[in-house]
Amino acid sequence: MHFVQAKGILTGSGGRCGMNIYRGCSHGCIYCDSRSRCYQFTHPFEDIEVKQNAPELLEKALRGKRKKCMIGTGAMSDPYMHCEEQLRLTRRCLEIIRNYGFGAAVQTKSDRILQDIDLLDEINRSAKCVVQMTLTTWDDTLCGILEPNVCRTKRRIEVLEEMQKRGIPTVVWLTPILPFINDTEENVTAILNECVRVGVKGVIDFGMGLTLRDGDREYFYAALDKHFPGMKERYVRRYGNAYVLPSPNAEKLTEIFRRICGENGILSTPEACFRYLNELPEKYPQMSLFDP
Repeated sequence: MHFVQAKGILTGSGGRCGMNIYRGCSHGCIYCDSRSRCYQFTHPFEDIEVKQNAPELLEKALRGKRKKCMIGTGAMSDPYMHCEEQLRLTRRCLEIIRNYGFGAAVQTKSDRILQDIDLLDEINRSAKCVVQMTLTTWDDTLCGILEPNVCRTKRRIEVLEEMQKRGIPTVVWLTPILPFINDTEENVTAILNECVRVGVKGVIDFGMGLTLRDGDREYFYAALDKHFPGMKERYVRRYGNAYVLPSPNAEKLTEIFRRICGENGILSTPEACFRYLNELPEKYPQMSLFDP
């Protein structure tokens, strides 16, 4: 990893702002869109760029905001990568979010988030906190191939259970679903049944497939050659260089998804889930750094 002095930390405006404390990732997921060339990385993806002044930038930004909002993190780089164990920049930023009475929406694949469950609980009590967890693959052996350097699905579900015990709402990202690999009825049904059991608020799906761009595609195909011989050729024959690669089973899987979510009152459209993630109710009492 290497350290930089960032010029800014928050993006977006209005109801929700986003921040990326790190750039790059050490989780090694074979399908990661963040590897795409369009994001203009000037360093190897695994050489994590650390915005070492992120807490100071965040405090300055929140101090100047008139209206409280949700602060999201994890959309581009997981805030609980291996380096967070040592650096604790995510925790410091969460402390600032709590101190200034803002909400937090944290997206991760890592059980390291449990290190901060006390802080997430405090944010949820004073404003609002939503923990988002990506679940793609019920079979932990397959999960170890697709997402090799992060905790397995069963452990992530335990994280969701711990959040439920604290009353911290959760949203699951059921994406990507890889054609011919994890796009089975058994896989999707097993994950959704666990979402029901642990009481998730919403599940985000973008059509039961995946997307590939330049940079991401090459890395993904190299992984297919290594772990699934002949699979790359199958992809090329069916999809060519398409950006959107829907599963051949997308229609049936979507039907299962909508039925299980509908029967259990789970938000199931991206629009509904993002609306929930962006809402910061005014009814919460707001804490302040300057409260006695």
